[in-house]
Amino acid sequence: MTTITEQLGRVLSGRYRLDVGLGTGSSAHVYAAYDTRLNRQVAVKLLHPGLARDERFLRRLRSEAQAVAALNHPHVLEVFDWGEEEDGPFLVLEYLGGGSLQDMLDAGHRLDVAQAAAVGAQAARGLAYAHRRGFVHRDVKPANLLFDEDGALRVADFGLARALAEAAWTEPSGAVTGTARYASPELAEGRPLDDRSDVYSLALVLYEAVVGRVPFSADTTLATLLARVGASLPMAPELGPIAPILAQAAISEPLARLSAEELARDLELLSRQLPVAAPLPLTGPSRLDPVERALREPAASRLAGAGAAPAPPPSEGATPRLYDGEPAALEPASGTKGRQRRDARRRRRALPAVLVLLVLALLGAASVVRFVVYGHSVPRLVGVAIAAAEHDVASEGLRLVVVTHAYSQRPAGTVLVQSLRPGTLERAGAKVRVTLSAGRAPVPVPSLAGRTKAAALTALRAGHLGARVAAAYDETVPAGVVVSSAPRAGDVAYGTVVRVVVSEGPVPRTIPTGLDGAPYATASADLTGLRLVPVEVHAYSDAVPPGDVVATVPPGGTPGISVGTSVRVVVSLGPRTVQVPSVKDLSIGAAIALLQGAGLPVTEQIGPPGSTYATTTDPLPGATVRPGTDVTLYVG
Repeated sequence: MTTITEQLGRVLSGRYRLDVGLGTGSSAHVYAAYDTRLNRQVAVKLLHPGLARDERFLRRLRSEAQAVAALNHPHVLEVFDWGEEEDGPFLVLEYLGGGSLQDMLDAGHRLDVAQAAAVGAQAARGLAYAHRRGFVHRDVKPANLLFDEDGALRVADFGLARALAEAAWTEPSGAVTGTARYASPELAEGRPLDDRSDVYSLALVLYEAVVGRVPFSADTTLATLLARVGASLPMAPELGPIAPILAQAAISEPLARLSAEELARDLELLSRQLPVAAPLPLTGPSRLDPVERALREPAASRLAGAGAAPAPPPSEGATPRLYDGEPAALEPASGTKGRQRRDARRRRRALPAVLVLLVLALLGAASVVRFVVYGHSVPRLVGVAIAAAEHDVASEGLRLVVVTHAYSQRPAGTVLVQSLRPGTLERAGAKVRVTLSAGRAPVPVPSLAGRTKAAALTALRAGHLGARVAAAYDETVPAGVVVSSAPRAGDVAYGTVVRVVVSEGPVPRTIPTGLDGAPYATASADLTGLRLVPVEVHAYSDAVPPGDVVATVPPGGTPGISVGTSVRVVVSLGPRTVQVPSVKDLSIGAAIALLQGAGLPVTEQIGPPGSTYATTTDPLPGATVRPGTDVTLYVG
C-alpha cells in the first residue's frame, strides 16, 4: 500500500480531490478531501489495493455501503458515496473536524467522569439507533468515535468491519490484536457477535478513556480474549459513579448485559446528576494551521536508528596476575649435613601429604553420608498440581503424603503447604507431607426474588456468582423484576451460574370477539376481567339497538394488548332523528334550504300557480323523523 502522502492531490472518480492526510489504519488511508461537484469538504477512506481484486469483499462493501447510507442519526457518521478505482475501493464520508477519541488518548488526554458519561451516552444512542435497524458495528474502538468541531460525537465505520471480515485479503500483522483490545468474550468462545457485543466494546473504550488503560490486556490476542471469559470488569477509583454502569455493560454473559438503549439511558441519568461536563480536548486537524497540519503528516521514510556503540577497548597497562609456585630451595651437592638437610626436608614434605590424605578420607566419608545416605533433594511443590507433585517426589526417591485439604484461591488439587523445605537433603523414602487446595470456598446464594434485574445481577457479581437471565410473563410481578432464581438459597460452588427469571409483566391480552351487539355492561365486564380499561363512547346506529355495543377500538381479535390499556367501547344511541322545522311564511327558496339543511329532501311542492311563500309541510313541522325522509312543501 502506498504511503498516505503519495496520494495527495489525486482526484477520485473525477470528483473527490485528496487534500490532507488525516491518518492511516490497518486497511485504509483517510483523507480530508474536496467534493468538486458539490463544493464541500468530505472525508475519503481509501482502502487497501489488495481489496480491489476480492469480488466477495466488493459485493459485501456495495451492499453494506448502500444499507449504511440509509442511516440518519445525529450520532452516526453519514456515508455520502462510494466507488472503485483500479488500486482499490473508497468510501466518501461526512467530514468532522474534531478528530477521534483515539487522537485525544494519543495526545495524553483522559476524560473525567462527566465527559465520559456524555461521550458514552451519545455513542450508545448511535449504536441503539443502528441496532434497531439490524446493524451490528463489530469494531467499536476509540478510532471509530469521531467528533465535530463542537464536540458532538458520531460513530463511524458501520458495515465496514463486516465487509472486511468476509474479505480474503489478510490485514497487516497486529490488526487483529488491535481489534481484540475491545472485543467481547463471545469472540474467544466462537459465539456469534450481536448488538450487545458492541455494548461490551463501548464499555471498555470508556474505561480506557477515564483510567488510561484497557482492562484484560495480555501479550497475545487469544490471551486477551480468554481473560474476559467469565470475568467481571475490574474496578478503578478513577471511575467513580460511572463504575457500576460500565460493570453492567461489560458483563461476560451477553444476555445479562445492558442493551445500547439501556446504557444510553443510564449514562444520561448519570450526566444529569453530575456537574456540567467541561469541553472535550479536541485534537482534530481543524485545530491546526496548515503548517502544523503538514508537519503532522506521516513521513515517507524514517532514518534508521544508530547501531550499538562498540565495546570499549581493554584497559591498557594492566599486568596479568600469574602464580608460578615457590622457587625450589638450593640443596648442597654432597656431604652428611647435606643428607640430613635433605631427610628433614623430606619429612616436612611428607607430613602435609599425610594430613591431606586424612582430610580427603574424612571428606569422602562425609560425602557418602551426605550424597548417598541423605542424597535425595526435596523438590519445590507449592503451587504444583497433585499429579505433578507425586511425580517430582517419586523421582527423588521420596514419598508424598496428603494430610489435609483447605479452601484457597489456588485451583483445587494444587499444593498449598509442604512439610520439608525445598532443596533440603533427606534419606530415601522420607515422607513429604502436603496440604492440598480444595478450591475456593462455597459462597451463599443471595435472595433475588423481588429485586430489579440490575440489582440482582449486581448482587450475584458481588457474591462471585454468574448469571443466566431468562424472561417470562407474570401476572403479579412487574416487568423488570425478578420472579425466581435457581438455586434459590444455600451455599454453592464459587462461580456457579444462577438462573434468574425476570418478569416481562402480564401476558399480552387479545381483545375479545363477540362484543359487537352485546350490552355495554357485558362488554365492560369482559374487558375489566382482562385488566383492560373500557372507555364508553356513543354513536348513532341504524342497525344496533340503543345501549348495545356497535364496535370496540381496537377491534375484537386484536392481539398483543398490554394490561392497563384503554379500549374504546362504542355504544349505540339508536338511529339518528331530526325534527321537521317550521317553514311558515318563508320564501319558497328559504324553506327548501332549511329543510335540506336538516337532511330532509323536498320531493314535492303543492299550491296555486305563482305561489311565493311556504305555508306548511308534510310531515308536519315538529314531527320526529329519520334523516333523508321525503318532505312535501305546501306553498301559497
